[in-house]
Amino acid sequence: MSDLALAYLAAGIGAAIVAIAAGLGIGRIGSAAMEGTARQPEAANAIRTSMIISAALIEGVAFFGLVICFLLSLK
Repeated sequence: MSDLALAYLAAGIGAAIVAIAAGLGIGRIGSAAMEGTARQPEAANAIRTSMIISAALIEGVAFFGLVICFLLSLK
């Protein structure tokens, strides 16, 4: 197996791990936000804002991870 093939395989596995981890993280944030809103409906706006900011940060890190995986596969 050539080095290029292994690089593509590693990039694919790395991208899959990043996508799965981001999905799990955002799912946990959503779950916690729904529980918090159910327990304190008057704090729903603050909880929603915190949830959106946290989800955006996780997506940013996931995007960074994907870019790194693809850049490493092209070297």
